[in-house]
Order: sequence, then structure tokens, then C-alpha cells
Amino acid sequence: MRKTIFKKLEAQGLIANYNRLRKNLPPHLPERIFIQDETFREGIKTPTVFLTYVEKLKLAKLMDETGISVINIGFPGMSGEEKLACKKILNETFQQATFIGSALPNKNSVTACLECGVRSISMETPFNELNLQYRLKTTKEDILKNTVESIEHAKKSGATVDFVLKDGSRTPLEEITKICAAAIRAGTSRIIIADSVGFLRPLSMRYLIAHIRDSLPEIFNKKVALGVHCHNDFGLATANTLAAVEEGASCLHTCMVGFGERAGIAPFEEVVTALELLYNIDTGIDLSKVYRLGQLAEKAFALPIQFHKPIIGENLFMHEIDEEVEKVQAQPLLSEPFPPEIIGRETKVFVGRNTGQTLIQRLGEQAGIRASPRQMDELFRHIKGAQESLDKGEAQMTYYQVKKLMKELQQGYTMDGFWRLVEQITRQRPRLPTAEKKPSEPA
Repeated sequence: MRKTIFKKLEAQGLIANYNRLRKNLPPHLPERIFIQDETFREGIKTPTVFLTYVEKLKLAKLMDETGISVINIGFPGMSGEEKLACKKILNETFQQATFIGSALPNKNSVTACLECGVRSISMETPFNELNLQYRLKTTKEDILKNTVESIEHAKKSGATVDFVLKDGSRTPLEEITKICAAAIRAGTSRIIIADSVGFLRPLSMRYLIAHIRDSLPEIFNKKVALGVHCHNDFGLATANTLAAVEEGASCLHTCMVGFGERAGIAPFEEVVTALELLYNIDTGIDLSKVYRLGQLAEKAFALPIQFHKPIIGENLFMHEIDEEVEKVQAQPLLSEPFPPEIIGRETKVFVGRNTGQTLIQRLGEQAGIRASPRQMDELFRHIKGAQESLDKGEAQMTYYQVKKLMKELQQGYTMDGFWRLVEQITRQRPRLPTAEKKPSEPA
């Protein structure tokens, strides 16, 4: 249905769909898309978010029903507790989804994945000088050696490996080619380029992915799949993910509602709906469950979805009645980008303070109600005054109290608070480095 609606409107000459122009169809669109959900790895990096096992299981079950190809269950090597949690969820029954676990390029991290039953491993490392000098404090030669050995270790144990190049969007092309080629020779099945700080714009993403695709013959010949992991620091995660698809990327990392570290990563609901409706690509996702999945994620994360958020925000299919209400009700696509039932939603109309008095009177007459002028004034006063009669100051105070509470829940311990806690428990005063004094400060 969703693929024929726009064709019919276009055929009738009612709309122009520039997305369907032959010159606008990217030549390297992949034949198939694989969505990898990163909620249990990236999503839980949302400050102080904690998901119980039951919440994880409910989300995973619905992801499975929705048709998500791959679910990342997290970092088994992070702790014994995390390893047990991963093992537990892998023992559950799922119909469609396969699972992957994240690992660093070292034997212990890979072994932790294997021991909890993961048969696919997402191995990640950066390779640019910024990370080598300030994060890893090691050499390129060591990273290359550890990456190859770790992939070979996983392969010998019967696991498949995705190689994720962290901060790939700020890594020189020759270095990207060098480490990705080494990973491919070691046996990786997929190369994933991460825009780890959301720094690219769509045209830059297309340039990068095209050059990587063309510089690695295994990708060009489709023996190794190419994918992306896009962060949303500039609000471009969805756009960059779609730009990568236009150059052949087929493995897409997304997260429910776009949750994740800092500004999060590409939102699942935005990416799949755009691919289906704007690119006419079958993602394998049951779009009718997209809204329900977002609602479940909102509940589990205890973080409200913005009312104006694309696809699953409350405002997208909500309309205040105006003079054209009858036309909109007869053909909702006059004011909506696509029929809401496609993603399990519905159009909602309401009478509000901007609805004109003459329109309210006409609505009453159409319903067989004849109100006197005095009754109409009273009706209009109630409708218009519903918001205006509220104590806005009290509403704002309540809002800021809720906001303050949520910030407190998210903050965790400040560093000062953390060290006070350490001192209280260990009875030892931490020896912290002191900041250098400015020349103007007294010694």
C-alpha cells in the first residue's frame, strides 16, 4: 500500500514526486538494507540510563517482531554482570533477529563475547592520530597487529566479525584503507565507518563512502558489505546515514528514538521510514510497529519523546481545526507527508484557541445544533480560555521542577562528588593533580 499511494497521486497529476526522477536516483543504492539496532550498546550511554533485564527483553522481542535484522546486545567484556546479562538474553527465543556483541581488538574482549554465546562480533577501534595519542596511547603498528589477531581469533572460533572504524570520519583516507584492508584480509564480513562525533555533512559522507568503496576491491565487488554508524551532534545523523546509503552502504546502525551518547545516533524510526517512503527501498521492517516501538523505548528509558520529533512525535499528525478542516479530513495528505496508519498512527484534529468563532458555529449547525449568540459567546469563551485561564506561572514552575528532577537523575556523580564518596568509603584522601596557576595568580 505505502508504495502505491504516491504513485497514484503522481499519476493523477495531483503531486510532483522529485524523489522518483531518474536523475535523482542514486546509482549505487544497495539491493538490500540491514538495520542493526544499537539501543543496548549505544542507547544506554544516554547519561545514567539503566535498563532492567525485563525492559531489555520486551524491547528485543518487539524489535524482533518489527523485523530488525541485527540487535547489538552490548559489551560482554565490560564486566561479569554484563556478560551474564548478554548470555541470558541470548538464551531467549527469537523469530527473526540475530545478535551481535561489541568487543575491543584484544583476545580477552573477543573471548568474553564467545563465552556468552555470541556468534557475531562487532570489533571497534579508532585509527587516527588524535585517538592514538590521547585515547589509546599506542602506535598504528600495535593497533593493526591487535586488530588482525583479534579478528583471526574470532574467526577460528566460528564467529563472524564486523570491523567498526571509530572516528572514521576524521581519519585520513590512506589510513582508513590501510586498516580496513588489513581487517578484510583477516576475515571481517563488514566494514562500518563511524562518524563518532557527528562531524560530517551529507555531501562529505557521500565523498568518503564513495572513496572507501572504490579503494577496497572487496567492497566494490560486494564480497564485503559497507555500513555506517552516524552520531547526531549537528542534527545530521539521519541525513548522513541516507547519504551513505546513496553510495552503497547497506549496514546501518540506528537506535530507538535516536537515544545514545551526547546527542545520540541516527534514529531508527527516521531512517527506516525515509528509506521505505523516499527511496522505495524494502528494509524488511514492519512499519506499522514503528510508533509502538518508540513508545516502548520512551517508557523504558524514562525520557520523553519531543512532541515535534519527526515520525513519532505527537504533533506530526495533529491538526487544529480551521477553515480547511473538511478538505483535510477528506484528503489528509493535503497537510501530511504520508498516511499515518503506515507507521501505526492516526490523524487527530482538535478545536483550540485559534479556531474561529464562525467556524465553531458552522460545526454546530452541521451537527444540527442551533445556539443563541449568548451560548456561542460562552462556548467560544470556554474554548479560548481553556489555556488562557491556566496559571502559566504555576505551569512553568511545575515544568522546571520536572526538568530539574530529570537533570538530577541524569547527572550521576560530579567528579568532586565522586572523590568525596571515594574518600568516605576508603578513608583515603585522593592525590589529585592541581591545575597550574595563571601568571596573574599569587603563588
